[in-house]
Amino acid sequence: MSDRLPHEKGFHVSWDQMHRDSRALAWRLDGKGPGEGGAWKAIVAITRGGMAPAMIIARELDVRTVDTISVKSYDHQAQSSAAVLKSPDPDMMGDGTGILVIDDLVDSGKTLELVRSLYPNAHFATVYAKPKGEPMVDTFITGVSQDTWIFFPWDMALQYVEPFRGKD
Repeated sequence: MSDRLPHEKGFHVSWDQMHRDSRALAWRLDGKGPGEGGAWKAIVAITRGGMAPAMIIARELDVRTVDTISVKSYDHQAQSSAAVLKSPDPDMMGDGTGILVIDDLVDSGKTLELVRSLYPNAHFATVYAKPKGEPMVDTFITGVSQDTWIFFPWDMALQYVEPFRGKD
């Protein structure tokens, strides 16, 4: 039996890795939009985690219209019911046609389920996906197990960590 906490089964993502994975997501989405030449009308980042990958993807795909939807579904690292705190421009959004919605991770799928109910024709893309949330996302780059905690670079500080199997 392990004396590690569940969140210690961690997947640590550096800024470099986030950049590479977000660019890989952009490559996968390139030319897949419904506009002329497969262009996307706009990108909507789910705040806060979707902002970094959305910025990278917007640059790579040359999408100049970027907005945000603020959804709160975590409270002090515990999942709660999802609620929209701020919506994107309704005239731009319509039913979501031509809109690329970006988040860092789909976990349980509750956040994407809520946003998809508002914009059913949008394309939902995440950098990382857990099995419970995969049905809510159209495109993602890396799948991780449901019990893995992803440590994103904006949540991290550099410090010493003891070896997995004991002390030095």
